[in-house]
Amino acid sequence: MESFTFEPKRVCSKRIDFALDEEGRLHDVKFMGGCPGNLPAIGRLVEGKDAKEIADLLRGNPCGGRGTSCADQLSIAIDEALKSRTA
Repeated sequence: MESFTFEPKRVCSKRIDFALDEEGRLHDVKFMGGCPGNLPAIGRLVEGKDAKEIADLLRGNPCGGRGTSCADQLSIAIDEALKSRTA
């Protein structure tokens, strides 16, 4: 399992940590900062799910006129992680 850390932009959370297993499934998604109810729930909902499918599902979700959200930032983090694995 490979761990990743991402620094989100223009959202309340300050860091996203997660791991990808060999099959590309998400594990241990944790948001540092941000909404204390919603963000842990996202981590629980995506646990063990296919990372690419989750990124596609969450991409483009806005929050409060920011043009992005913590969920959208997670999709960007996943995309970067998957890209780094194939590079």
